[in-house]
Amino acid sequence: NKNMPAGKRLIKIYREIKKIIAQYLPDEAAIETLYFTKNSKSAMPVAQARGVIIFTLAEGEVDYYEYSPLQIKLAVVGNGKAEKRQVQEMVKLICKLPEIPEPDHASDALAIAICHANYSFRNKQNKQSNSQSWNIKQK
Repeated sequence: NKNMPAGKRLIKIYREIKKIIAQYLPDEAAIETLYFTKNSKSAMPVAQARGVIIFTLAEGEVDYYEYSPLQIKLAVVGNGKAEKRQVQEMVKLICKLPEIPEPDHASDALAIAICHANYSFRNKQNKQSNSQSWNIKQK
């Protein structure tokens, strides 16, 4: 809520993330790296919220991974310069949703999750193929 005082907003973020961690016990989380070109006024509140999120994840011993907007767009759309609407449409298709999630933050969060799933899957495949090739060489 933009009208909420900054301190209260940050406490709310902390408490909500803490609840999610307690309920779902995640091993990992993914967040978007800071990137501002158009709206520098939102830089400080976003950085503060991000700091609270990172702190809460660390406190809950949840590993987190960061992805740039370029990485997210590449993973979801296949084009690092994709428009927001294209990302939203792909999120809708990939998640088999009847409509684009709202508010925009919901769609953004799903895009980051899709990106992390893609990178995690590729990293696991690479580790497996590297260990398999190492095992082959050792035989």
